[in-house]
Amino acid sequence: MGRVEKPRLIASDVDGTLLGPSEQVTPRTVSVVQRVLADDVPFVLCTGRPPRWIAPIAGPLGLTGYAVCANGAVLLDIGTDSVVAVHGELEPKLLHDLASALDKALPGCRLAAERIGTGSVDHELRNFVIEPEYHNPWGDEESRIAPRAEMLGKTAIKLLVSRRGMTSEEMAEATNAVLDGAVDVTYSSSGGLIELSAHGVTKATGLADIAERFDVPQSSVIAFGDMPNDVEMLQWAGHGVAMANGHPTVLAVADEVTGPAAEDGVAQVLERWF
Repeated sequence: MGRVEKPRLIASDVDGTLLGPSEQVTPRTVSVVQRVLADDVPFVLCTGRPPRWIAPIAGPLGLTGYAVCANGAVLLDIGTDSVVAVHGELEPKLLHDLASALDKALPGCRLAAERIGTGSVDHELRNFVIEPEYHNPWGDEESRIAPRAEMLGKTAIKLLVSRRGMTSEEMAEATNAVLDGAVDVTYSSSGGLIELSAHGVTKATGLADIAERFDVPQSSVIAFGDMPNDVEMLQWAGHGVAMANGHPTVLAVADEVTGPAAEDGVAQVLERWF
């Protein structure tokens, strides 16, 4: 690895990257992020999480800028809690076609839809709708159970698929075989859950949008991640950093590998400059 100049924009995944096993940001990480912000360098959360799961992370870090949510589908202004851009929505007809294909590829699978309004939470819209027996490895008290037809009946930013007894890797392989690139399939845990989003919409496209808003060139962006939904982002950034605890596909594309999330791997790198 050659010398890397001080970054002008920092992007980080959340789970498994900024957050270790404790699922809390550590004092060391908080400290370095606050030094980054004091130096007028944007720090952007880039996550598969929906906007409604951003505040508990942004708050302790003191972040009020942008977050890339739902793997690039939504750009959130944290400070005003407003959605500033939505990319690649999935229309009801496509959702129904995907559901039919998924039933063939993954018999017994269960589906959920993530929707977005004008802010992080929209009670009338019901942001997260699941069909009966959908298994969410993270748990989600905010979900609403509905029949499949109702769940697929409104535009979504992400379709989630759970299948007990399979790994996410196995599910992705079977799904890609039947969908043939109609949508992008990714996952951020290995626990039997995959996420489908509009083709070409990734954390990289969301981050590119934000870099353009700040007039920061691609070469001056550093990005951190650990799972397959981070691959495009690490490839796009001028310097892509994988966590030591990362998935093999992420380690393979990274310019650098830092310590695991449990040892403040993000802070270890940023402390070179901040």
